[in-house]
Amino acid sequence: MFNTPLVLPRPWTQKRPDDGKPIEAPSESEFVTEFGNKLPNAEFLQTEIGKAAYYSIHPISSAPPELKTPISRILFVHGVQTPAIGMHPLATTLSSRFPYAHCVLVDLWGHGLSETPLIAHDATIFHRLVIDLMNELRWEDAHLIGYSFGGSMVASYAHLNPETVSSMTLVAPAGLLRTSQLSELEKSYMQGGDAVEDQARKWIIKYLEGGQLVVPSDWRARVERGEVVAEAVRDWEMKNHKGHAASVVGIFRDGGVFDKHSEFAQSASKGIPNLSVLGELDELCSAQDLQELGMENVAVVPQVGHGVVRQSVPEVAGHIEKFWKSLEGIA
Repeated sequence: MFNTPLVLPRPWTQKRPDDGKPIEAPSESEFVTEFGNKLPNAEFLQTEIGKAAYYSIHPISSAPPELKTPISRILFVHGVQTPAIGMHPLATTLSSRFPYAHCVLVDLWGHGLSETPLIAHDATIFHRLVIDLMNELRWEDAHLIGYSFGGSMVASYAHLNPETVSSMTLVAPAGLLRTSQLSELEKSYMQGGDAVEDQARKWIIKYLEGGQLVVPSDWRARVERGEVVAEAVRDWEMKNHKGHAASVVGIFRDGGVFDKHSEFAQSASKGIPNLSVLGELDELCSAQDLQELGMENVAVVPQVGHGVVRQSVPEVAGHIEKFWKSLEGIA
C-alpha cells in the first residue's frame, strides 16, 4: 500500500482541479522480469483517457471451409485485481482448439501494464475501452469472454452494443451481489469519504481476497514451471503499479460488482448466444441467479469456487468449446 492513498473521483463528482495525466503503469520489462514472457509481446492502445495494454494470440491456420460461421475473433476480459495474464491459460487452451481464431487479452484500467485514468471507474470507461480496442483491431464484432468483474462488464456492454457481440461467455460473473446485504459500516465504505478511505481500501482488498493476501512461498518455482500464480501477480501490482489500488477500489464501488441484475436481464433479452460457467462452490453467483434473469445456458464445474477460470481450465474450456461448436454448426 502507499502512504497517501489515491482516491479516484466518483461518477457524480466533478473532476478535481488536479486531475491530469493518467498514472503510468509499470514497464513490460519489469513485468517480464518477475513473471516471465508467458504472454505475447504487449501492444498499446492510446485512448483519450490513457494508454492500455493488450496481447494477441494470432491464428495459425485458416478456418475449415465447411464452417459457415467460424469462431474467428475472441476477446478475453479479466476481473478485478488479476490482469490479463490470469486469463492466459484459458486463452491458450481455446486457441489450440480454435487455431483459426485471433485471441486478444486486454489489461483493464489500472491493471497489469494499463494506466490508471484519473476519472471515475464506472462501467462506461470499460465499455469505451472495448469499443476503442475493437476499432483498433478493425473488428466489427467478436466473441466476448468475461471473468468475474469482466463478466459483469461484458453483460452490461452487450446490452448496449449487441451488434458487436457474436456471443458472450460469462465465467463466474460478478454483478449480482446486492449492496442491500452489506452492513451499515460496509455501506459507508462503499460511499467513501475522507474519514473512511483508509479503512475502506483495506476492507475492499480483504473482501476481494477472501482474507489477507498471502503469496505462496514457492511462487517463483511455480512460475518457472509455467504456472500463473495470481496472488504473486496481485501483490506485485500493489507494490509496483501506483494506480492499481485506486483502480481496484474504484471498480469495486462503481464498476459493476454489485446490483447489475437489470443489465444482465436486458443483455439476455437481446438474443445474443450466451453461456455462463460457474464453480459449484462460488458464493458470488449461482445458476439460479442467472436463470432467473434469462441466462438459461449455465454449466457448473463441480467442487471448485470463484477461481474456476484458472483452477479448472480444461473443464471451462470444454464447456466453451461445446458452446462455440454449436454456433459453428458442428456440435
